[in-house]
Amino acid sequence: MPLPSPLARLPVPQSLAPLLFAALLGGCATPAPTGSPSSPPMSAEAIRALAPDGTLRASINLGNPVLASRDAATGALKGVSVDLAQELGRQLGVPVELKAVDAAGKSVEVVRAGAADVGFFAIDPVRGEGVSFTAAYVVIEGAYLVRADSPLAANAQVDRPGTTVVVGKGSAYDLFLTREIKQATLVRAPTSPQVVDEFISRKLDVAAGVRQQLEADAQRVPGVRLLPGRFMVIEQAMGVPASRPPLARATLHAFVERMKASGFVAAALKRHGIEGAAVADPAPQR
Repeated sequence: MPLPSPLARLPVPQSLAPLLFAALLGGCATPAPTGSPSSPPMSAEAIRALAPDGTLRASINLGNPVLASRDAATGALKGVSVDLAQELGRQLGVPVELKAVDAAGKSVEVVRAGAADVGFFAIDPVRGEGVSFTAAYVVIEGAYLVRADSPLAANAQVDRPGTTVVVGKGSAYDLFLTREIKQATLVRAPTSPQVVDEFISRKLDVAAGVRQQLEADAQRVPGVRLLPGRFMVIEQAMGVPASRPPLARATLHAFVERMKASGFVAAALKRHGIEGAAVADPAPQR
């Protein structure tokens, strides 16, 4: 299967341009990447749009270790998305409530239902219904894992009759492969972290997921290897319920752009030891 180009970045609708300009105004300074960046004052309207109850409720997907995980010693949530949620709350001047879920699909549902004010997702057209995305803040790679003695040597060899591919249900990889796989058979594990265990226990042919998760699994499971390269690139973004006023998405979009430009996202990736992920390019101005 040929390597797809990254998902197109979402354009900023013309109707949001005045709101986005206002949200960005004053946010061009570039502070030291290790600290919290300076930010323009948030208007009362912007605060109400993003945190109408006075607390910012953020959905955190633990199914993607590039973005978030639990500290093994303390159980506390940590990761790039956690840092961004806490920083957004700081800039809004409100407390933050983290709502941890174990799968990407659940994170989407929590935000779509209005049970969280913001969330962190892979941009995918299937998820666009009910959620308004920002531009991407991080891009990550999707990879395949096979047994050491598998005859498969390249990503393009996976989509063949008789090949079984296991993927986390509702993940960006599931959505992508559901569209792209024509001949192989997809099998869905309950969550992305369970993919390799399902792959082993059910004697499937290929495990698909985020490269970092598969690399970690390859360290604990003997006799497996990753196929070289990647089968997709995923753009990770923030999002709000689509039912929120346009100012909510415009303010969040401006926040994400500041976090990329200031070095905050790059510093978070480094601080949490994330390799194989990169800060997304600035969103094109419309």
